Amino acid sequence: MNGGPEEGVGRGEPQPVASLDVPDEVARAADAALDRKAREPVLLDLRGVSGATDYFLVLTGNSDVHVRSIAEHVIEELGRGGSKPDHVEGLRGGRWVLIDYIDFVVHVFHPSARDFYQLERLWGDAPSHILEG
Repeated sequence: MNGGPEEGVGRGEPQPVASLDVPDEVARAADAALDRKAREPVLLDLRGVSGATDYFLVLTGNSDVHVRSIAEHVIEELGRGGSKPDHVEGLRGGRWVLIDYIDFVVHVFHPSARDFYQLERLWGDAPSHILEG
C-alpha cells in the first residue's frame, strides 16, 4: 500500500489534519475533537460527490458522555473563533451528534451507532483521510 488518501478508509497511513488542504474551521474542528480523545477520526472530502456540503468529519466517542463531551468541545472551540453551527442534532442523547456548519458537518458517534450507519461506506466514493489521533 502506498498510503495515499484516495485509497479509502482503512487503507493508508493516518495524516495530521494540518497536512491537508482544508479550510481552517475544518482543521480546528478536528483538532478540538482530538483534544477530547475522539477515536477513529476520518475526514471525507465530499466536494466532488455532493452539493450539500464539502466535508464530513466522522469521529467516535467511547460512551454517550464522551460523545457529548467531544461535540460540546467542538462547538465551544469553533465558537471562540466566531463560528456557530447552523444546526445541531442528537446532543442530548449522545448516540450520534450531528453538528452542521453548512460547508462541513461533524458527526460524533457512539461506536454502535457508527457501526450501524456506516457513513464511510455510504459515501465510499468520496476521498477519505484517516487523521492522526
